[in-house]
Amino acid sequence: MKKGMLLEVGTEEIPSRFIPQALEGMGEILRKEMEVQRVEWGEIKWMGTPRRLTLFAELEESQRPLEKERIGPPKSAAFDPQGKPTKAALGFARREGVSVEELEVVEKEKGEYLCVRKQEGGKQTREILSEVLPRLITSIPFPKSMRWADLELHFARPIHWIVALFDGETVLFTLENLTSAPFTRGHRFLHPDSIEVKGINDYLEKLRQASVIVDPGERKELIRRGVQEAAQQVGGRPMEDEDLLEEVTYLVEYPEAVLGAFDSEYLDLPREVLVSAMQQHQRYFPVVDGQGGLVPYFVAVSNTTPRDMDVVRQGNERVLRARLADAQFFFQEDQKVSLEERVEELKGVIFQAKLGTSYEKVMRFRELAVRLAEELVPADKEVVARGAYLCKADLVTEMVGEFPQLQGVMGREYALLSGEDPAVAQVIYEHYLPRFAGDKLPTATAGDLVSIADKLDTIIGCFGVGLIPTGTSDPFALRRQALGVIHIILAKGYSLSLSALIKMGLEPLMAKIERYPEEVQTDIQAFFRGRFVNLLVSQGYSGDLVEAVLSVQVDDLVDARSRMEALNTFRRRPEFEPLAVAFKRVANILRKVDYKEGADPSLFETPQEEGLHQRYQEIEGRFSGSIKTGDYEGALAELAMLRAPVDEFFDHVLVMTDDEKLRANRLALLGEIDRLFSQIADFSQVGAGDAG
Repeated sequence: MKKGMLLEVGTEEIPSRFIPQALEGMGEILRKEMEVQRVEWGEIKWMGTPRRLTLFAELEESQRPLEKERIGPPKSAAFDPQGKPTKAALGFARREGVSVEELEVVEKEKGEYLCVRKQEGGKQTREILSEVLPRLITSIPFPKSMRWADLELHFARPIHWIVALFDGETVLFTLENLTSAPFTRGHRFLHPDSIEVKGINDYLEKLRQASVIVDPGERKELIRRGVQEAAQQVGGRPMEDEDLLEEVTYLVEYPEAVLGAFDSEYLDLPREVLVSAMQQHQRYFPVVDGQGGLVPYFVAVSNTTPRDMDVVRQGNERVLRARLADAQFFFQEDQKVSLEERVEELKGVIFQAKLGTSYEKVMRFRELAVRLAEELVPADKEVVARGAYLCKADLVTEMVGEFPQLQGVMGREYALLSGEDPAVAQVIYEHYLPRFAGDKLPTATAGDLVSIADKLDTIIGCFGVGLIPTGTSDPFALRRQALGVIHIILAKGYSLSLSALIKMGLEPLMAKIERYPEEVQTDIQAFFRGRFVNLLVSQGYSGDLVEAVLSVQVDDLVDARSRMEALNTFRRRPEFEPLAVAFKRVANILRKVDYKEGADPSLFETPQEEGLHQRYQEIEGRFSGSIKTGDYEGALAELAMLRAPVDEFFDHVLVMTDDEKLRANRLALLGEIDRLFSQIADFSQVGAGDAG
């Protein structure tokens, strides 16, 4: 019968971003431990606040019994010809503490053997938990951990108490200077005293009475509802931001929404400045009107129920007022120096010690962006050149110094205020896009090209000086930048040679890089291939399909994706599997031999050879036409017509005949078939069945 287990690790306030991963990790660790310990489980639920990580589980009272099989002597040695047990059987039974009648005969690889099966009773779950829970606590995953006092224990923040219960009774263990107990603590300020608990329901209710809402889902809805009601007091609604809501949920234990206001004169600042000051600096919820425009109000979420709400409101207003006053001052001061003048200041900003200054970087990727514009959109060349030149200038403004997340945003605003072409201002903002997974892409071609050039320069430069991402380190976010380049190319359908693009980006970096250019080029192409594979698999394409297509060509990403989509669609048709089998037969033979190109029809001896060659000639022209226009579905439809003649060929023709001329001609015929298939994918890597 399953009983309830409760674990609570009480701590100093843990950073909000650490908590969701830690809670999920606790649940996963417990599952794995219980599986190893042979303890059946039911519901497993994790909850938490900044001061406590809580895990509840329904566990069986004891382990499953373990059946052990002990192998004895061979049956032939265990019984004499009359079937009586020999000394070998009797000795084996005696050693195992059973009678001869309890021995069994089992079939093994080398014949029949005697065996005895015993069931060992399982440990009590409470005893197991005393060993498992300390190990679980020290295994909770955190981005960073710390030590405190003179202890060896590492954790996100110092641990102050541990609650560990099973079926209402304490699971006793010690972790450094801490001993598990049935005592938790309430809200740090409102109910700091110890509270004895007996189980999950008792725990949740007593903490609720002690001003702690342990369930993050419940806490999130309380915050959502409280913020909405506060904004409605002034006829507005909170600006939607699920990330902020999630963060605030793990900043508080007992949320209380507080409506505040700021001077309307600050609404003259760029919208992003106001939103950044409220959301990212203060964790406030901006308030907007029915049209989505900002109004001079915000909602803060307090971690306590104050005696005087006005005091809390005034405190939050005072903090925001100071930040907005600074922003207003920076905004006015920054406009006294043009962006063009600020470009020169980039000569004093180090991008990376071995790769030089931000000014040098700008000059490099500007050159690359202009070359791309000349190739793809000559009409945008001037906008690309000007946008690339100015796009990093806001890095040396006061506003971006205070609000780093506004880089690009302030460059766009200052460019517009100084009379730059709006298209140039758009490039300044959009060249940072996409900034993270799922982010929006540049809307204009000029923004695309400058974004690609900037990201590619960073990737090439870092690879060139040995700053290559590892499994645990990617300080320049090269994976994200490579994915950004891939997303832009795919979304906009740019038919670009990746290898040529990397080569162009390498040229202005030749004086900086410390490795052979050929090695850098090869490594970066492999790096992009890896990111492209991961992206395609994450989008639902099966791994074998991805490898089959990319084995043929991955230099033109748009073309590779088109072949992928066509093959993925074709794979669901009934003729796909036999066609793939037919090609594999062709590929398997050709893989082992050298062969010439072009079969000689005068050497055909069988109607099957003539039939396959005739069908090849019928479809080859149409197939090539489809390939040239990117109609890969049409090309695959043509290939499907080869299945029957290929099967007929293999059923009636001996390819590896002793006649050297006939053998060479038959291999040449198969080579023609292979050449068609190989323009789309390496079918030998494609398994049967639907795509994922």
